[in-house]
Amino acid sequence: MNAIEIQGLKKSFRGLYALDGLNMTVPVGAIYGFIGENGSGKSTTEKLICGHLVPSGGKIRLFGKKYTDPGVRARVGALIENTGCFPNSSIHQNLMMQAINLSLKNPDGEIRRVLKIVRMDGEAGLKFKKCSLGMKQRIGIAMALLGDPALLILDEPINGLDTDGMRIMREILIDITRNYGCTVLISSHILGELEKIATHYGIIRQGRMIQELSAAEMEGRCRSFTTLKTADMFGAMGALKQRFDDVRSEDGRIRVYNVNDTEAIVDFLMKKGHVVSEIQKNRVGLEEYYIELMSRKEAR
Repeated sequence: MNAIEIQGLKKSFRGLYALDGLNMTVPVGAIYGFIGENGSGKSTTEKLICGHLVPSGGKIRLFGKKYTDPGVRARVGALIENTGCFPNSSIHQNLMMQAINLSLKNPDGEIRRVLKIVRMDGEAGLKFKKCSLGMKQRIGIAMALLGDPALLILDEPINGLDTDGMRIMREILIDITRNYGCTVLISSHILGELEKIATHYGIIRQGRMIQELSAAEMEGRCRSFTTLKTADMFGAMGALKQRFDDVRSEDGRIRVYNVNDTEAIVDFLMKKGHVVSEIQKNRVGLEEYYIELMSRKEAR
């Protein structure tokens, strides 16, 4: 069973389509990285899944049922745009208001549970306005986790966070999926961070899904390359282009794509009179893969 199945989803605003036949499949237990440029339709898709907007066409199914089914709606938690907290109220008070709104039977126990998940169980009495951006994002996730949802939808939860804040957020999201059985749909522009946690990806452009793939599939499609430096970079570049098919200069280094034999590269350059001072094997990451994919689509 899939957590989310979307077919031909459309949404128009004043005659302009924000989504134009979107298809999406999110497996149960996945951390699904939802990627696309600003205005591509990510937030609109998330709001439609949550029932905040009404679709103009298409189908949305959650855990095999129509997304408007009351039982399935109760299994969805979301943090979209902002937490909606009262600044002068404490973290506990804000969570209590949401727990009462959800008619939870044991609100105090549930609040303790979600604060522990987001690493804030010792800060329940702190006023919301005193919290850092990272803490506010975690409070928003705690609020979305009230009631133990099976699906968590997060819109840009790591934007603006410092290095430590992003690390904590990564740990929380992995914990949620591994230990609490929750599926996570997360959008983000920080692809390097997303790559560290996502199990699946969906790449959207102009309201349409242009590619869905697992992390393993993405890694298989990403090209390998060798980076190197020499004293005469220009001369070494010219020599390498005579022997290898794809040689480029990027970030002050030479890249030789799809050649894993570093010894062959070093030996070839030595015969041409170039001594290699640095050499390393690498692989194209998510960000470069995304940029290359977008470039190919634009060229068509």
